[in-house]
Amino acid sequence: QVHLEESGGGLVQAGGSLRLSCAASGRTSSRYSIGWFRQAPGKEREFVAVDDRTRSTAYYADSVKDRFTISRDNAKSTVHLQMNSLKPEDTAVYYCAAAPKTLRNLALARWYDYWGQGTQVTVSS
Repeated sequence: QVHLEESGGGLVQAGGSLRLSCAASGRTSSRYSIGWFRQAPGKEREFVAVDDRTRSTAYYADSVKDRFTISRDNAKSTVHLQMNSLKPEDTAVYYCAAAPKTLRNLALARWYDYWGQGTQVTVSS
């Protein structure tokens, strides 16, 4: 069992930055890919970014490319999502999730086994 907990959300003006963290505990492993998803009120949950350990690279949704960066601190069992140049449309609850090492398309939430509770990000105009 793996427990994930997000932190770092808050209120920021458009153009500002936030750094989200996803702390893992329990039976953690660096073999897990860690993804970020977000969900705004009345909308579907959407993929944001993933640290893909199978392909040894990171992938980003087109909407956040060149603005968001995912990173991993194995010593602290923590994954970060640095969010720069934030826009009002980035407003959502952000979730981190863990998936076993796999060749599945990790932009799809269905392949993740563990999820955090989410952290609210609000970007004002």
